[in-house]
Amino acid sequence: MSMSLPFSMPDVRGVIVDLDGTMVDTLGDFEAALNRMLAELDLPPVTRALVERTVGRGSEHLIRAVLEHQLALPQVDALMEPAWRIYQRHYLDINGAFSTVYPGVLAGLQQWQASGLQLACLTNKPLNFALPLLKAKGLDVFFTQVFGGDSFERKKPDPLPLHKTCEALGTLAAQTLMIGDSENDGLAARAAGCPVVLVSYGYNHGRPIREVDADGYVDSLDQLAFATL
Repeated sequence: MSMSLPFSMPDVRGVIVDLDGTMVDTLGDFEAALNRMLAELDLPPVTRALVERTVGRGSEHLIRAVLEHQLALPQVDALMEPAWRIYQRHYLDINGAFSTVYPGVLAGLQQWQASGLQLACLTNKPLNFALPLLKAKGLDVFFTQVFGGDSFERKKPDPLPLHKTCEALGTLAAQTLMIGDSENDGLAARAAGCPVVLVSYGYNHGRPIREVDADGYVDSLDQLAFATL
């Protein structure tokens, strides 16, 4: 069942899709990599609930938040560089092993690609994490462009990544739909002038997603169909 939105196929030329919490449930990967990092640093493990509240603003923010949960600020500052190196090693080792593609994602991407839309993946995840994950889950074939949190000078919720992604797709912001799972995606889209639809699942820092300003909300990506005229 598709939903009615205030735009149609002639309006939308491109779609920008977030990764973590939108296409792939990666909490298991984050939890495993973080806890392996913490074990190597002789620190106690964190819970999945803490990871879920913290994920979405980039890996450096995630690591800092986890360390701040256990240590005083001076210790956190001293540990950030080694923790980041350790985390990268463990994350690349397990990338995709503890994650699953959400229901409806594959069907949605297939529909949009068949409609002739330009598709890009834009995530705050580092690009060297995002590319192998998309490939491992068979999603890389849908995207002509993939950008990570380190692809540009700033991350979402700053609008710069969306502006740059629209440029790469060759589409105007007003004709490029952002699909995400969090306030970061909503704020970035509004600031960039892109329409935005948010999924009802995913990771929104512990807040209900319908509190975030958006043009629509879906329970599954395959519910989002574009009416052709």
